[in-house]
Amino acid sequence: MDERLGLGALRYNVPVHANTFWYTLGGITFVGILVLVATGIWLAQYYNPDPAAARESVLYIQNVAPLGDIIRGIHVWTAYLVVITAVFHLIRIVVTASYKIPREINWLIGLGLLALLLFGGVFTGTVLRWDQEAYEAMVHNMELATFLGALGGFFSDAFTTSVPMLPRLYSLHVSIVPLILALFLIAHFFLVKRHGISPTPAQADAGEAPRGRLPKDKETGHYPTHLRLMVGYGLALTALAGMIGIVFPQGIGPAPNPMMEVTKPPFLFYWLYAFEDWFGVTGILYAGVGLFGLLALLPFLDRTPLRRLRRRPIVALIGALLLVVIVVLSILVATAPVAQHLG
Repeated sequence: MDERLGLGALRYNVPVHANTFWYTLGGITFVGILVLVATGIWLAQYYNPDPAAARESVLYIQNVAPLGDIIRGIHVWTAYLVVITAVFHLIRIVVTASYKIPREINWLIGLGLLALLLFGGVFTGTVLRWDQEAYEAMVHNMELATFLGALGGFFSDAFTTSVPMLPRLYSLHVSIVPLILALFLIAHFFLVKRHGISPTPAQADAGEAPRGRLPKDKETGHYPTHLRLMVGYGLALTALAGMIGIVFPQGIGPAPNPMMEVTKPPFLFYWLYAFEDWFGVTGILYAGVGLFGLLALLPFLDRTPLRRLRRRPIVALIGALLLVVIVVLSILVATAPVAQHLG
Protein backbone atom coordinates (compact mmCIF):
# COMPACT_ATOMS: atom_id res chain seq x y z
CA MET A 1 0.00 0.00 0.00
CA ASP A 2 2.79 2.42 0.88
CA GLU A 3 4.51 1.62 -2.40
CA ARG A 4 1.37 2.62 -4.29
CA LEU A 5 0.16 5.62 -2.26
CA GLY A 6 3.36 6.85 -0.65
CA LEU A 7 1.69 7.28 2.74
CA GLY A 8 5.04 6.77 4.39
CA ALA A 9 5.90 10.31 3.33
CA LEU A 10 3.60 11.50 6.14
CA ARG A 11 5.91 9.94 8.74
CA TYR A 12 8.15 12.96 9.10
CA ASN A 13 9.12 14.86 12.22
CA VAL A 14 7.71 18.18 13.40
CA PRO A 15 8.62 20.33 16.41
CA VAL A 16 7.31 18.95 19.69
CA HIS A 17 5.32 22.13 20.34
CA ALA A 18 3.41 21.50 17.09
CA ASN A 19 1.39 18.91 19.01
CA THR A 20 0.02 21.44 21.48
CA PHE A 21 -3.54 22.73 21.10
CA TRP A 22 -2.56 26.26 20.01
CA TYR A 23 -0.44 24.95 17.15
CA THR A 24 -3.27 22.76 15.82
CA LEU A 25 -5.85 25.55 15.44
CA GLY A 26 -5.15 25.83 11.72
CA GLY A 27 -5.76 22.11 11.27
CA ILE A 28 -8.92 22.29 13.39
CA THR A 29 -10.19 25.04 11.11
CA PHE A 30 -9.45 22.89 8.06
CA VAL A 31 -11.37 19.92 9.47
CA GLY A 32 -14.27 22.29 10.11
CA ILE A 33 -14.13 23.41 6.47
CA LEU A 34 -14.35 19.76 5.36
CA VAL A 35 -17.45 19.35 7.56
CA LEU A 36 -18.94 22.46 5.93
CA VAL A 37 -18.34 20.98 2.48
CA ALA A 38 -19.93 17.65 3.43
CA THR A 39 -23.00 19.17 5.11
CA GLY A 40 -23.26 21.81 2.38
CA ILE A 41 -23.43 19.15 -0.35
CA TRP A 42 -26.27 17.49 1.56
CA LEU A 43 -28.17 20.76 2.05
CA ALA A 44 -27.76 21.67 -1.63
CA GLN A 45 -29.87 18.63 -2.58
CA TYR A 46 -32.90 20.26 -0.95
CA TYR A 47 -32.28 23.99 -1.39
CA ASN A 48 -33.95 25.96 -4.19
CA PRO A 49 -32.24 29.31 -4.95
CA ASP A 50 -35.29 30.72 -6.75
CA PRO A 51 -36.39 33.75 -4.65
CA ALA A 52 -40.00 32.55 -4.85
CA ALA A 53 -39.11 29.15 -3.40
CA ALA A 54 -35.92 29.65 -1.35
CA ARG A 55 -37.51 30.25 2.05
CA GLU A 56 -39.92 27.33 1.58
CA SER A 57 -37.04 25.04 0.67
CA VAL A 58 -35.28 26.00 3.92
CA LEU A 59 -38.48 25.18 5.80
CA TYR A 60 -38.54 21.85 3.96
CA ILE A 61 -34.97 21.14 5.07
CA GLN A 62 -35.88 22.10 8.61
CA ASN A 63 -39.13 20.15 8.92
CA VAL A 64 -39.27 17.40 6.29
CA ALA A 65 -35.84 16.37 4.99
CA PRO A 66 -34.28 13.48 6.96
CA LEU A 67 -32.12 14.88 9.78
CA GLY A 68 -32.53 18.25 8.09
CA ASP A 69 -32.71 20.35 11.24
CA ILE A 70 -29.64 18.63 12.72
CA ILE A 71 -27.49 18.85 9.60
CA ARG A 72 -28.48 22.46 8.99
CA GLY A 73 -27.61 23.26 12.61
CA ILE A 74 -24.21 21.56 12.26
CA HIS A 75 -23.56 23.47 9.03
CA VAL A 76 -24.45 26.89 10.42
CA TRP A 77 -22.74 26.53 13.79
CA THR A 78 -19.66 24.91 12.25
CA ALA A 79 -19.41 27.95 9.96
CA TYR A 80 -19.47 30.25 12.99
CA LEU A 81 -16.99 28.10 14.93
CA VAL A 82 -14.62 27.80 11.97
CA VAL A 83 -14.38 31.59 11.78
CA ILE A 84 -13.75 31.70 15.54
CA THR A 85 -11.00 29.05 15.39
CA ALA A 86 -9.47 30.88 12.41
CA VAL A 87 -9.42 34.09 14.47
CA PHE A 88 -7.74 32.30 17.38
CA HIS A 89 -5.25 30.83 14.90
CA LEU A 90 -4.52 34.37 13.73
CA ILE A 91 -4.10 35.54 17.33
CA ARG A 92 -1.63 32.69 17.97
CA ILE A 93 0.33 33.72 14.88
CA VAL A 94 0.51 37.31 16.14
CA VAL A 95 1.48 36.31 19.69
CA THR A 96 4.28 34.04 18.47
CA ALA A 97 5.35 36.41 15.66
CA SER A 98 4.97 33.60 13.13
CA TYR A 99 4.14 36.14 10.42
CA LYS A 100 7.78 37.23 10.22
CA ILE A 101 10.33 36.29 7.58
CA PRO A 102 10.06 33.90 5.75
CA ARG A 103 6.30 33.55 6.34
CA GLU A 104 4.97 36.94 5.20
CA ILE A 105 3.26 35.57 2.08
CA ASN A 106 1.57 32.80 4.03
CA TRP A 107 0.31 35.40 6.51
CA LEU A 108 -1.35 37.25 3.61
CA ILE A 109 -2.84 34.01 2.29
CA GLY A 110 -4.19 33.27 5.77
CA LEU A 111 -5.85 36.68 5.92
CA GLY A 112 -7.43 35.95 2.55
CA LEU A 113 -8.76 32.65 3.91
CA LEU A 114 -10.28 34.40 6.93
CA ALA A 115 -11.94 37.01 4.70
CA LEU A 116 -13.32 34.27 2.45
CA LEU A 117 -14.73 32.34 5.40
CA LEU A 118 -16.35 35.40 6.97
CA PHE A 119 -17.62 37.36 3.97
CA GLY A 120 -17.68 34.73 1.23
CA GLY A 121 -19.02 31.95 3.44
CA VAL A 122 -20.98 33.22 6.44
CA PHE A 123 -22.38 36.34 4.77
CA THR A 124 -23.58 34.66 1.56
CA GLY A 125 -24.89 31.73 3.60
CA THR A 126 -26.97 34.16 5.65
CA VAL A 127 -28.58 35.54 2.49
CA LEU A 128 -29.53 32.06 1.26
CA ARG A 129 -31.99 31.64 4.13
CA TRP A 130 -34.15 34.28 2.40
CA ASP A 131 -36.03 35.54 5.41
CA GLN A 132 -36.14 39.15 6.62
CA GLU A 133 -32.57 39.08 7.96
CA ALA A 134 -31.34 37.55 4.71
CA TYR A 135 -33.11 40.18 2.62
CA GLU A 136 -31.65 43.02 4.68
CA ALA A 137 -28.18 41.48 4.33
CA MET A 138 -28.61 41.32 0.55
CA VAL A 139 -29.71 44.97 0.38
CA HIS A 140 -26.60 45.94 2.37
CA ASN A 141 -24.60 43.97 -0.18
CA MET A 142 -26.16 45.83 -3.10
CA GLU A 143 -25.77 49.27 -1.49
CA LEU A 144 -22.06 48.63 -0.94
CA ALA A 145 -21.77 47.35 -4.52
CA THR A 146 -23.36 50.55 -5.80
CA PHE A 147 -20.94 52.62 -3.71
CA LEU A 148 -17.97 50.71 -5.16
CA GLY A 149 -19.10 51.30 -8.74
CA ALA A 150 -17.27 49.11 -11.24
CA LEU A 151 -15.45 47.25 -8.44
CA GLY A 152 -18.77 46.07 -7.01
CA GLY A 153 -20.40 45.32 -10.34
CA PHE A 154 -20.83 41.57 -9.80
CA PHE A 155 -22.80 42.23 -6.60
CA SER A 156 -25.15 44.86 -8.03
CA ASP A 157 -28.42 44.65 -9.97
CA ALA A 158 -26.72 46.46 -12.85
CA PHE A 159 -24.45 43.47 -13.55
CA THR A 160 -27.30 41.51 -15.16
CA THR A 161 -31.09 41.57 -15.24
CA SER A 162 -31.47 37.97 -16.41
CA VAL A 163 -30.69 36.35 -13.04
CA PRO A 164 -31.86 37.65 -9.63
CA MET A 165 -29.29 38.43 -6.95
CA LEU A 166 -30.17 35.44 -4.74
CA PRO A 167 -29.19 32.67 -7.20
CA ARG A 168 -26.06 34.64 -8.08
CA LEU A 169 -25.04 34.72 -4.42
CA TYR A 170 -25.93 31.02 -4.21
CA SER A 171 -23.52 30.24 -7.07
CA LEU A 172 -20.90 32.30 -5.26
CA HIS A 173 -21.50 30.36 -2.03
CA VAL A 174 -21.40 26.84 -3.50
CA SER A 175 -18.90 27.14 -6.34
CA ILE A 176 -16.80 30.31 -6.62
CA VAL A 177 -15.96 30.75 -2.92
CA PRO A 178 -15.13 27.03 -2.39
CA LEU A 179 -12.90 27.05 -5.49
CA ILE A 180 -10.95 30.11 -4.34
CA LEU A 181 -10.84 28.70 -0.81
CA ALA A 182 -9.37 25.44 -2.12
CA LEU A 183 -6.67 27.28 -4.09
CA PHE A 184 -5.76 29.39 -1.05
CA LEU A 185 -5.65 26.30 1.18
CA ILE A 186 -3.33 24.48 -1.23
CA ALA A 187 -0.98 27.47 -1.28
CA HIS A 188 -1.21 27.81 2.52
CA PHE A 189 -0.38 24.15 3.16
CA PHE A 190 2.42 24.18 0.59
CA LEU A 191 4.10 27.11 2.34
CA VAL A 192 3.62 25.54 5.79
CA LYS A 193 5.40 22.42 4.51
CA ARG A 194 8.00 24.53 2.73
CA HIS A 195 8.91 26.66 5.75
CA GLY A 196 8.03 24.16 8.47
CA ILE A 197 5.99 24.83 11.59
CA SER A 198 7.22 28.04 13.15
CA PRO A 199 9.45 27.83 16.24
CA THR A 200 8.33 29.10 19.62
CA PRO A 201 9.30 32.71 20.39
CA ALA A 202 11.80 31.47 22.99
CA GLN A 203 13.50 29.20 20.45
CA ALA A 204 13.66 31.95 17.85
CA ASP A 205 15.02 34.59 20.25
CA ALA A 206 17.61 32.11 21.55
CA GLY A 207 18.96 31.63 18.04
CA GLU A 208 17.82 28.00 17.85
CA ALA A 209 15.85 28.57 14.65
CA PRO A 210 17.98 30.15 11.92
CA ARG A 211 15.90 31.32 8.95
CA GLY A 212 12.78 30.92 11.09
CA ARG A 213 12.84 27.10 11.30
CA LEU A 214 14.19 24.60 13.79
CA PRO A 215 16.99 22.36 12.49
CA LYS A 216 15.81 18.89 11.48
CA ASP A 217 17.59 17.24 14.41
CA LYS A 218 15.52 19.32 16.86
CA GLU A 219 12.19 18.39 15.28
CA THR A 220 11.42 15.40 17.46
CA GLY A 221 7.63 15.38 17.35
CA HIS A 222 5.80 13.20 14.85
CA TYR A 223 3.44 14.40 12.11
CA PRO A 224 1.05 11.42 12.43
CA THR A 225 0.48 12.48 16.05
CA HIS A 226 -0.02 16.06 14.87
CA LEU A 227 -2.52 14.85 12.26
CA ARG A 228 -4.47 12.73 14.74
CA LEU A 229 -4.72 15.66 17.14
CA MET A 230 -6.00 17.99 14.42
CA VAL A 231 -8.62 15.48 13.28
CA GLY A 232 -9.65 14.70 16.86
CA TYR A 233 -10.03 18.35 17.80
CA GLY A 234 -11.84 19.00 14.51
CA LEU A 235 -14.35 16.23 15.19
CA ALA A 236 -14.84 17.64 18.69
CA LEU A 237 -15.60 20.98 17.03
CA THR A 238 -18.22 19.26 14.88
CA ALA A 239 -19.76 17.61 17.93
CA LEU A 240 -19.85 20.99 19.67
CA ALA A 241 -21.60 22.51 16.65
CA GLY A 242 -24.17 19.71 16.77
CA MET A 243 -24.82 20.21 20.48
CA ILE A 244 -25.17 23.98 20.08
CA GLY A 245 -27.51 23.37 17.15
CA ILE A 246 -29.73 21.22 19.36
CA VAL A 247 -29.74 23.71 22.25
CA PHE A 248 -30.08 26.75 19.98
CA PRO A 249 -31.83 25.40 16.87
CA GLN A 250 -31.58 27.34 13.63
CA GLY A 251 -34.99 28.80 12.96
CA ILE A 252 -36.05 30.99 10.08
CA GLY A 253 -37.49 34.48 10.25
CA PRO A 254 -40.52 35.95 8.50
CA ALA A 255 -40.66 36.32 4.74
CA PRO A 256 -38.81 39.38 3.38
CA ASN A 257 -40.57 42.73 3.67
CA PRO A 258 -38.78 45.50 1.73
CA MET A 259 -40.63 48.20 3.67
CA MET A 260 -38.90 47.69 7.02
CA GLU A 261 -35.58 46.93 8.73
CA VAL A 262 -35.99 44.90 11.89
CA THR A 263 -32.99 42.57 12.22
CA LYS A 264 -29.32 42.55 13.14
CA PRO A 265 -26.65 40.55 11.28
CA PRO A 266 -25.12 37.33 12.66
CA PHE A 267 -23.08 37.98 15.80
CA LEU A 268 -19.78 37.69 13.92
CA PHE A 269 -20.65 40.96 12.17
CA TYR A 270 -21.81 42.93 15.21
CA TRP A 271 -18.63 45.01 15.37
CA LEU A 272 -19.15 46.08 11.75
CA TYR A 273 -22.79 46.92 12.48
CA ALA A 274 -21.57 49.45 15.06
CA PHE A 275 -19.60 51.30 12.37
CA GLU A 276 -22.72 51.29 10.22
CA ASP A 277 -24.58 52.96 13.09
CA TRP A 278 -22.04 55.78 13.06
CA PHE A 279 -21.10 56.19 9.40
CA GLY A 280 -23.86 54.54 7.40
CA VAL A 281 -23.56 51.46 5.21
CA THR A 282 -20.14 52.55 3.92
CA GLY A 283 -18.84 52.31 7.50
CA ILE A 284 -18.88 48.52 7.03
CA LEU A 285 -16.49 48.86 4.10
CA TYR A 286 -14.18 51.31 5.82
CA ALA A 287 -13.94 49.24 9.02
CA GLY A 288 -13.46 45.91 7.25
CA VAL A 289 -10.86 47.17 4.80
CA GLY A 290 -9.14 49.13 7.57
CA LEU A 291 -8.78 46.11 9.86
CA PHE A 292 -7.64 43.66 7.18
CA GLY A 293 -5.38 46.29 5.65
CA LEU A 294 -3.67 46.92 8.99
CA LEU A 295 -3.22 43.19 9.54
CA ALA A 296 -1.79 42.78 6.04
CA LEU A 297 0.84 45.42 6.76
CA LEU A 298 1.91 43.84 10.05
CA PRO A 299 4.85 41.70 8.76
CA PHE A 300 6.19 44.67 6.82
CA LEU A 301 5.93 47.10 9.74
CA ASP A 302 7.22 44.76 12.47
CA ARG A 303 10.56 43.85 10.94
CA THR A 304 12.64 43.32 14.08
CA PRO A 305 13.94 39.76 14.68
CA LEU A 306 12.35 39.70 18.16
CA ARG A 307 9.58 37.13 18.68
CA ARG A 308 8.54 37.26 22.35
CA LEU A 309 5.42 39.37 22.76
CA ARG A 310 6.78 41.31 25.72
CA ARG A 311 9.66 42.44 23.51
CA ARG A 312 7.16 43.76 20.95
CA PRO A 313 5.14 46.16 23.12
CA ILE A 314 3.69 48.19 20.25
CA VAL A 315 2.30 45.09 18.53
CA ALA A 316 0.97 43.82 21.86
CA LEU A 317 -0.71 47.14 22.67
CA ILE A 318 -2.32 47.65 19.26
CA GLY A 319 -3.44 44.01 19.12
CA ALA A 320 -4.99 44.20 22.59
CA LEU A 321 -6.76 47.46 21.73
CA LEU A 322 -8.20 45.98 18.53
CA LEU A 323 -9.51 42.94 20.40
CA VAL A 324 -11.06 45.08 23.13
CA VAL A 325 -12.70 47.39 20.59
CA ILE A 326 -14.18 44.47 18.61
CA VAL A 327 -15.48 42.73 21.74
CA VAL A 328 -16.91 45.93 23.29
CA LEU A 329 -18.59 46.99 20.04
CA SER A 330 -20.08 43.51 19.66
CA ILE A 331 -21.50 43.64 23.19
CA LEU A 332 -22.93 47.13 22.61
CA VAL A 333 -24.64 46.03 19.40
CA ALA A 334 -25.95 42.85 21.03
CA THR A 335 -27.64 44.87 23.78
CA ALA A 336 -28.83 47.80 21.63
CA PRO A 337 -32.11 48.03 19.69
CA VAL A 338 -32.14 47.60 15.92
CA ALA A 339 -31.16 50.79 14.09
CA GLN A 340 -32.54 51.92 10.74
CA HIS A 341 -29.80 51.97 8.09
CA LEU A 342 -31.42 51.20 4.76
CA GLY A 343 -33.55 53.36 2.56
